[in-house]
This record gives sequence, structure tokens and C-alpha cells, in this order.
Amino acid sequence: MSLSITYSRNVFLPLTFVCRNRCGYCTFRRPLGEGCIISPGDVEKILRTGAEAGCTEALFTFGEHPEEVAGFSEQLMQIGYSSILEYCKGMSEIAIRYGLLPHTNAGIMTREELVYLKECNASMGLMLETTADLPAHRNCPGKNPKARIKTMEEAGKLGIPFTTGLLVGIGETIKDRRESLEVIADLHRRYDNIQEIIIQNFCPKPGTDMSAFPGATLQDMQETVRLAASILPTDISIQIPPNLADAGKILPCGVTDLGGISPVTIDYVNPEHPWPGLDTIKEISNGYVLRERLCIYPKYINKGWYPERLRDLIFSLENRIKLRGS
Repeated sequence: MSLSITYSRNVFLPLTFVCRNRCGYCTFRRPLGEGCIISPGDVEKILRTGAEAGCTEALFTFGEHPEEVAGFSEQLMQIGYSSILEYCKGMSEIAIRYGLLPHTNAGIMTREELVYLKECNASMGLMLETTADLPAHRNCPGKNPKARIKTMEEAGKLGIPFTTGLLVGIGETIKDRRESLEVIADLHRRYDNIQEIIIQNFCPKPGTDMSAFPGATLQDMQETVRLAASILPTDISIQIPPNLADAGKILPCGVTDLGGISPVTIDYVNPEHPWPGLDTIKEISNGYVLRERLCIYPKYINKGWYPERLRDLIFSLENRIKLRGS
């Protein structure tokens, strides 16, 4: 019996590039100014285009706690929203109208904030990145490992299907990676809500503090995927980004998912690395059964871990991807 590799079709919507964190490797963060917030009209255009292209997921992300940046709240109020979470929720409602399931990566959140977004999200996520205290995260209050683990614990208590992951090659050791994976495994054993983990390779970017940093090697990625497969419960999917990693050489190490692939939008976090097309994905996964999935995994659909209002949309989209195959 052939092993399966899954993926989803999504649109990537960075609602704002303003962020309180100043990671040593990031080019996503931008200063406050024109174009730092995607307008509601532009969001709707992207959602409409995504729906027409057969996407099933609206991946919302934004800089963490942008309200802590002077002037951001005033600019957001000009388009009618008092907070980035309110804006995200409003745009999620539009996504649902277009037949797309919202999945939000909002950074660290309180229990109350998670509850607020849970009402309109099929799943949510937060990259742990690492449990280590690293220079890469200097001046990044949102990258405190304990704060991120706390958010993941609250998501578990609330029964939110959740995505997390490691960023490999930012100065952590193999011991740090093992510890990070063990933390994730423990969270899942306690709350049973981690549906997938992303093993993402750091790619150095010009103009950043870490532009000369070596980043993650192919061997680093292979070893980390093998380590994940040995530590994590078997019902957690192991994902790598096929636009960043040499996926064909890493799949045999234990990968089961290739993440969200967008036919409409770029990877705004790594814009220099285009998404592979579906034909390329089929070539990469040659020898495996390639299956499309939703942003909420079948296990959690069967458990009913979704807002009741999304029930009909979830089952409709499930039927659609079954009909069209991979």
C-alpha cells in the first residue's frame, strides 16, 4: 500500500506587515506607512479569485500585536476596525461567504482572544520555532518560548485544531530541536489537538541581521524530520514547505504533508521562493498517493471540533475535493 502525501489549496492573506517583533532573519515586517495594511476591498478580491481557482482555505496572518507600534491603531481605525483581531474576524466572515475556510496565524494570544477567533476559524496555528533562547529572537517579546507554549496550551484546552512547527537553522542545536519536539508531543498527549507540525528550513535573506548566517542544510532537515517522526505521536502530520526545502530528498525521512499551496498568492514570508505548481507537486510526490485536504484534518472533522456554523461548508468542501481527486 502506497504512503500518502497531503496538501491544501489556499490563499495567503497577510492583513498587515506591521509587527512588534524584530526577528534577526525576517523581511516580512515593514514600517508603518502606505500599503502596510491590505484593504478590505483587496482582501475580498483575493478571496474571490481564490474561490474561483478552487481554493478551500483562507490563511490569515499578520505581524504580531501591531497595535504596539505607534500610529497603527489610528490607521486601522480609518478602515473601520479597532483591532487587528477584529479586522481578521471581519475578513474571515467574508472568506466564509466565498466558501473558504479561515485558518489564522496571529502570534501569541490570550484565551479570550483565541475564543474570539475560534468562532469563525476551522483551525489555527502558531509556530513554536524553538524552545531555545536565541540571539535571532532578541527584541522579540512574542518569540518568548514560554509565551508561545502558553498560547498552544490554551488552544488545546479550547479544542482548536492546531498547527505548529520548528524553524530549523536559526542557531538552535539538535538538542534544542529534540526538546522542542518533545514539548509539542507532550501538548498533543494532553490535549489531542496538534494536527500538523511544520519543519521549516531557515533561508537567509539579504538586508537582515542574519543575512550571512548559514541556515539549515539538507542534512539538518532530513535529521529533524526523522527526529520528529520518532518523537511525535503518529497522528500528527509532518509537513515541509516545498517552495523552500528540497522536498524530494526529504519526503522519505517521514514527511506526510506539503502544506498549503496557493495558485493565487505568493508566499509573503518568503517571496523569493515561488510556490510549486500542482504538476511539480505531483512530480515531487512520485511514488506516493497525493491527496488534497482541508485546513482542518479529517480526525477533527469526525470529532466535531469546529464551529457549528462551518459544518455545511466543511462537508461541502470535503465532497468537492473527493470529486476532483488530487
